[in-house]
Amino acid sequence: MSASTHLADSCGPGDVYTAMCPCRDMLDLLANKWSALAIGALEDGPQRFGELRRQLQGISPKVLSASLKRLEDHDLVTRTVYAEVPPRVEYALTDLGHSAAVPLAALRDWVEDNVTTH
Repeated sequence: MSASTHLADSCGPGDVYTAMCPCRDMLDLLANKWSALAIGALEDGPQRFGELRRQLQGISPKVLSASLKRLEDHDLVTRTVYAEVPPRVEYALTDLGHSAAVPLAALRDWVEDNVTTH
């Protein structure tokens, strides 16, 4: 059973406030800066690791790799390896990832509109 199916079967309205709700893991993932930015970077289509790293300025390869792995484990991102020399790997949003991108885009827009630099 995928993580998204498990969450859909076990979380109800308001359950996210319950200490042991499995929805909290997804909330934690989506509230993570690098996860939210990676999802945004993938909104326009698949990208390779290096492309993502260049777009997400300030992220280390280790953190990007871990973030993408968590997103993949939660069925938000797919990782496709192409049998080429050298091997090519692309990351893309799943349908669930695209649905998560909508509120995250609104949050990014809000932040850009309302946070001023001092």
